[in-house]
Amino acid sequence: MPYPRLDLDLLRSFVAVADAGGITRAAERLRLAQPTVSLQLKRLEAGVGHRLLHRAEGRLTAEGESLLSYARRILALADEALSRLALDALRGTVRLGTPEDFATSKLPDVLSRFAASHPGVALEVTTDLTLNLLDRFGRGEFDLVLIKREPQGGGGGVRVWREPLVWAARDASVFEAGGFDSGNPALPLVVSPHPCVYRRRAMRALDEAGRPWRVAYTSTSLAGAQAAVRAGLGVTVLPKGMVPAGLAALDATHGAPRLPDTEIALLRAAAASVPAQRLGDHIVGALERAP
Repeated sequence: MPYPRLDLDLLRSFVAVADAGGITRAAERLRLAQPTVSLQLKRLEAGVGHRLLHRAEGRLTAEGESLLSYARRILALADEALSRLALDALRGTVRLGTPEDFATSKLPDVLSRFAASHPGVALEVTTDLTLNLLDRFGRGEFDLVLIKREPQGGGGGVRVWREPLVWAARDASVFEAGGFDSGNPALPLVVSPHPCVYRRRAMRALDEAGRPWRVAYTSTSLAGAQAAVRAGLGVTVLPKGMVPAGLAALDATHGAPRLPDTEIALLRAAAASVPAQRLGDHIVGALERAP
């Protein structure tokens, strides 16, 4: 004699009845008529050959309690399978714009996990300065863009990361008397081209501290700027967690002017595709959970 088939819809109604403590409340949760849920439960009982619920008490029978555990696992596995198939079917290209330093430090692992889960989605990642990213985002060149901004800044978007800024230098004593060239008191800066949030932060902090400065080296790439600092050409500004090995991270304890925290926010295009929305959710969730 063949085993009876377990209909997923009947199992969902049965689990709802067990969780709600009765057919009437389960019908309200399922947004179905009470007779419909009652009929579904009767069909399930007929199929398995056992009474599953004491109607008057809203309490499961011994057989109902035994089936409930299996029903939860069956439904969870079915949902997982459908979700997996939906993710595998996701196709398209997502255009992401991001600052270079963030792209080389925080994003690789995040994007790698997304790519592994969504092999049908191609990622086009472009690095640029924040103001350029915003301009290009406004022209529709990106589906998603990560930008640097003032903490709790306006302009919409969702904050995904916040970190203190520090000065990065080859020598930890650069802010002490006689640091760098004693014949030229202006502090040499290694900066990105204008516009750049960190460039503006460095100059403003030094001006407020009354410390003379000069632009000694300008680089369009993060690697180029770090190489210049390693060579002793000047100091630069970086997020605290992104200062590479071989450079000193300097703050007020080293006599350096205080720098406000940096904040990274995610902006989404109004007509972002489903793959772009999925990537945006993934980035927000992954970075919110990051230590």
